[in-house]
Amino acid sequence: MPLQEEIDKTRQEIRTDSYSMSIGEWISLYENQEIDIHPDFQRFFRWSDYQKSTFIESILLGIPIPPIFVSQRDDGIWDVIDGLQRLSTIYEFVGLLKPEYREESTDFIALEKTTYLPSLSGKKWDDPNDKDNSFTQAQRLLIKRAKIAVNIVEKESDKMIKYELFQRLNTGGAIATPQEVRNCILLMLNKDLYNLMRSLADRESFKSCIALSDRLYEEQYDMELVLRFILFFDRDDASLQKLGGDVSEFLTARMREMAIEKDLDSSHIEKAFDVTFNILDRAMGNDSFKRYKSDNDQFLGGFLLSAYEVVALGIGYNYQNPLSTDEIPNRIKSIWSHQTYQKWSGAGVNAARRLPYLIPLGREVFSPS
Repeated sequence: MPLQEEIDKTRQEIRTDSYSMSIGEWISLYENQEIDIHPDFQRFFRWSDYQKSTFIESILLGIPIPPIFVSQRDDGIWDVIDGLQRLSTIYEFVGLLKPEYREESTDFIALEKTTYLPSLSGKKWDDPNDKDNSFTQAQRLLIKRAKIAVNIVEKESDKMIKYELFQRLNTGGAIATPQEVRNCILLMLNKDLYNLMRSLADRESFKSCIALSDRLYEEQYDMELVLRFILFFDRDDASLQKLGGDVSEFLTARMREMAIEKDLDSSHIEKAFDVTFNILDRAMGNDSFKRYKSDNDQFLGGFLLSAYEVVALGIGYNYQNPLSTDEIPNRIKSIWSHQTYQKWSGAGVNAARRLPYLIPLGREVFSPS
């Protein structure tokens, strides 16, 4: 199809509208339950108290606020695609955010000192028990009358547009990692699948084997490892050869496809996952994916993704006829001297190039035959 036809066709699939709204109107939408800010996403956004305070400062000083992107559902409710942290900061500050979604247990959060308004320190919206540190009526009206534009993806648009828009707007922004973006997309598309993945990531055997740092847990890397297992453990060899490009983009695209499948066999996934990590936990524990040094017969260092791709995916592929716990350590040790692993696991070999070699290696090494 010629480029212009592609442009014209796709533009027809995206229906949008935009206009400015006062913060008072945004508040009314929340009070009337006419907007869904997806509080489940809150854990993936990391605005500090200082960032919240500088946002309120920007409103008070009249600094333009980026538009909020929403998608209109069939029932007319707006789903927030981009702007959750801005809106939740407003709702939290004015005392409307539901208690289970607030970081503070108090009804009125206090702001911090900012660059241009140091006197914001300790200020609240309207605390009847602390009027001296509350905004005046004029200050509250200044905020409620400030404008924030809204861009609306209308319900007639292609159903995948809002997820594509969410991904583009939030990659590299307030959300720190691609997996956090994927988690949010998955919560919008298929909450049951998200809950399955979260349940698998919370398995004690899995956590024992991967032994991640606190930082990697905060960045949802455990969920990315679960996703990699689900998407690769039983993928056919032919499709592995066609990975190409960016594996991160592949993970996102395949996850979206999986999320809208009507016949996803979750029991097959769960069984393979549990067999794999129960065996590994008994056999290796937190040495499962560490580098093996044959000189002193020790596993050293931290988690290695290339080892995970061979070991976890290899055992998972053979889960219906698994090796015994006693056989696992020597099979894992053998990988480190294997020519294929040495060639394709080194520095400079990206995931798209190594996976077509490392995944079949794991299937061979952990085959019962």
